[in-house]
Amino acid sequence: MQHVILITGSSSGIGKSTAKKLLEKGHIVYGAARRTDEMQELEHLGMHTHFLDLTKDESIISCVEHILKKEGRIDVLINNAGYGSYGAVEDVSIEEAKRQFEVNLFGLARITQLVLPAMRKNKKGRIVNISSMAGKIYTPFGAWYHATKHALEGWSDCLRLELKAFDIDVVIVQPGAIKTDWGTIAAKNLKEKSGSGPYAAFANAAAEGMHEAYTGDRLTDVDVLGKTIAKAATIKKPNRRYAKGFMAKPAMALRKWLGDGIYEKLIRSQFK
Repeated sequence: MQHVILITGSSSGIGKSTAKKLLEKGHIVYGAARRTDEMQELEHLGMHTHFLDLTKDESIISCVEHILKKEGRIDVLINNAGYGSYGAVEDVSIEEAKRQFEVNLFGLARITQLVLPAMRKNKKGRIVNISSMAGKIYTPFGAWYHATKHALEGWSDCLRLELKAFDIDVVIVQPGAIKTDWGTIAAKNLKEKSGSGPYAAFANAAAEGMHEAYTGDRLTDVDVLGKTIAKAATIKKPNRRYAKGFMAKPAMALRKWLGDGIYEKLIRSQFK
């Protein structure tokens, strides 16, 4: 069955890979992102592109209305757009913290609100929210990023209960460490915000560890996530959650079973 699918943050990384997998399966795919120039490859493969800034309500409305006017429906929404703001809580401005929530949670929530009426009318649909293992664990200097993903986990579970009666699925995907630019960008931001001052030694060690991990060869290829998300978006009866990628399942299991004390000792030992 051919679906009309909207993917946010489709200009690179996981979103781009997912779009390719869905196009290969013959679906009608709309990719939305701020960097529309970086979606030309996907346009050549048949994807429709649209500018989207999740911090601007008018941009979100324009994107959804454009697709509904052209297709008459949106069968699947994949909320993939997001970024990681890293730095000590004391060093990250509240303005930046609010932007992290605007992109990772509130913008996601707004675009979901706008696609739901058409899904309810059709009595079917699927919302796929790209969370992270960060939504179930915690690490130093990622307080605002972790906060958005923890919030997204709870928000998605509540939404699933609300939409059950309309046959609309809500699926959470929890990537582990994936071969994208996400980690190196987060590490750079961490150094810029907390690389000097009272948190410098700890912050620089954490940033160097992140950079080393995301430039190494242990991480999961992005296409593994693309395949997983494409499956979660189109399979007849999806799971509520899909954890995929390097350390996703082990990290969440350790957090769950070790208890806070032992877990925190383990985390801190990684940066000594």
